Amino acid sequence: MNKLLVNILLVCFIAVFVITGNAQTIVIQTQSTSLALRVNNNKQLQQLYFGNRFSDTSAYAAFNMARTPAFPTAGINYNNEPAMQVQHVDGNISLQLNYVDHSIEKPNDDITITHINLKDPVYPLYVTLHFAAYNKENIIEEWTSIRHEEKAPVILMRYASSFLSLNDNNFYLTHFYGDWASEMQLEETKLPGGIFNIQSKLGTRATNSELPSFMISPGKPAEENEGDVFAGSLAWSGNFNLQFENIQYGRSGGSLKIIPGINAYASNYLLKPKETFNTPHFIFTYTSKGKGQASRNLHAWALKYGVWNGYQTRQTLLNNWEATYFNFTQDTLVNLFDGAKKIGVDLFLLDDGWFGNKHPRHADTAGLGDWQANKTILPDGIGYLVKNAEAKGINFGIWIEPEMVNPKSDLYEQHPDWILKLPNRPEDLSRNQLVLDLTNPKVQDFVYGVLHNLLTENPRIAYIKWDCNRPMTNAYSQYLGANQQALYVDYANGLYNVLQRVRKEFPKLEMMLCSGGGGRAEYGALKYFNEFWASDNTDPVERIFMQWGYSYFFPAATICAHVTNWGKQSLKYKIDVAMQGKLGFDIRVNDLSNKEITFCKTAVDNYKRLQNVINYGSLYRLIAPYNNSAASLMFVDSSKQKAVVFAYNMYTKMGDQLQNIQMNGLDATKQYEVKEINLEDDKRPAFRQSGKIFSGEFLMNEGLGWYLRGSLQSSILELTEVN
Repeated sequence: MNKLLVNILLVCFIAVFVITGNAQTIVIQTQSTSLALRVNNNKQLQQLYFGNRFSDTSAYAAFNMARTPAFPTAGINYNNEPAMQVQHVDGNISLQLNYVDHSIEKPNDDITITHINLKDPVYPLYVTLHFAAYNKENIIEEWTSIRHEEKAPVILMRYASSFLSLNDNNFYLTHFYGDWASEMQLEETKLPGGIFNIQSKLGTRATNSELPSFMISPGKPAEENEGDVFAGSLAWSGNFNLQFENIQYGRSGGSLKIIPGINAYASNYLLKPKETFNTPHFIFTYTSKGKGQASRNLHAWALKYGVWNGYQTRQTLLNNWEATYFNFTQDTLVNLFDGAKKIGVDLFLLDDGWFGNKHPRHADTAGLGDWQANKTILPDGIGYLVKNAEAKGINFGIWIEPEMVNPKSDLYEQHPDWILKLPNRPEDLSRNQLVLDLTNPKVQDFVYGVLHNLLTENPRIAYIKWDCNRPMTNAYSQYLGANQQALYVDYANGLYNVLQRVRKEFPKLEMMLCSGGGGRAEYGALKYFNEFWASDNTDPVERIFMQWGYSYFFPAATICAHVTNWGKQSLKYKIDVAMQGKLGFDIRVNDLSNKEITFCKTAVDNYKRLQNVINYGSLYRLIAPYNNSAASLMFVDSSKQKAVVFAYNMYTKMGDQLQNIQMNGLDATKQYEVKEINLEDDKRPAFRQSGKIFSGEFLMNEGLGWYLRGSLQSSILELTEVN
């Protein structure tokens, strides 16, 4: 890896344009990372270097990277996987992009955006590569703009967001796959020679099987705190394709081409003259300090730039779903408000089943699309519930699934042309529902109207859970007519159009992104949401693994974690697991003993007191649950005055040798009181030295001996700087 490893000089960001001989070099860099591009004598843009930053920017001109194209195109002289392929009006499927010029803008002291303009020398087709460099966060964000001035539409056949190359002989890929209730299954594999794809063709719920996020380690697998790591995440809520082409040259080494973007499957896009097509944004980082640093870079960027109001304090909540399912009345719900108040949460969330009159929502077979309160079960409407919740000192939130429709609904009967379904095939229902056609502006107006009407009629609603419970199948848009190839792309952009309108009108509203679990865990939608639902599986042992996996790419503030009836573990264990994310409850409070209610209240108070550390602090993964019977991680605030450590035993065995909890991120010169919290009042601390003072140096170098005994035991330690 000596081709990529260089010394890091932490200085302010500078966008660099260097001319050496006849070659022009454009350097895009952050505090510790650089991407160097060159314009050669033939006006072709090439990638010279990508890796740790050089202090001397002129050094980049010495790199070559085997004359790697920066954004290769199909049809002329590039024989590998291209970033872009088009068909011109005359049928020609070749494309060449020559450098024209570039410009730099600086929105603030942290961000510098470089725009590189390219053009085909024969056709009036223009491409701009955009690079936003986030200096402090060590993140680069790239996207592509395409437009043309030909006489009729040009067909975009492939249109990647980015094209990046890494040089080495071996590459190790870390990614996550799964399905409903089994999200975030870790796989780390050595990439074979040739082409490897991570992709989705689901239309909606696009991340149900694979995330559009990954890590690549050149040379050898990276560890948590050491090793070279390239981490990337595509911000797109539709079909995606992460393509990796591993080209080996024998003794001279190899090169990995990373090509993220919209999946070209069934998506030849007709671009009209003088219109601009913008690809999704690809967010990436590079570090030689291991996977943990790559995660912290992504978290810092996400909280500041990638998530709606990233630093907005999240509300703890009680959801009614597992307490009532569809079987509730107005009085039932009002009585549940007392439970929310008893355990000390901020908000009561009403889930599915509150709407529909001609087709009442008594099960998942009817009502979707008819977003009016059911007059039988809620005779006084949603406003009555909001008013009564506030009278008991809590806020009120509500569930919606506005992109979907049941065949048994007024909406389906009145607007059959608004439904995605093939006109000459049988309907293909999933969860008894179909998808609305968000390519249609009228449908976009309707979906926006669902939110607008609900929130203007009930302005005190403080929380929205936005669900999306099925993928697209047998999909056909009457609105698009013969242009069905635009469906998957225009649907996602139609969704974003709706969300932009919602956020413009309701900027302070807290919203959870849900998609039958983790079906939309990506930054395209999180741009409009505060958090996401990680999985419908809330068994706490399973959640240790899932939340660990999500932590590679998403900060804790975005990962909703609820205490539920799933699993046979103790209430303490369930709460201790849920507290490492965005805490909520979905339990029958009336079934809890007074002692358990008191414990819940104490834990919620602890969470609120430490929420800024857990949700917005720096994450350090200490002991991974994989191939282990224990797990531990911690969060440290920016001043290094406060930290929170989570420790879990899973299913231990006799003879297990568990390592010390060797902490990270503390100040070695400071002294910390280590105190166990979330104690059940009739038990001693599992950490018998609770209240003792340790130096940061000791905690990070020696650490605490593993102190939990037996299966399914948990502990939370609060570290506080003392003088």
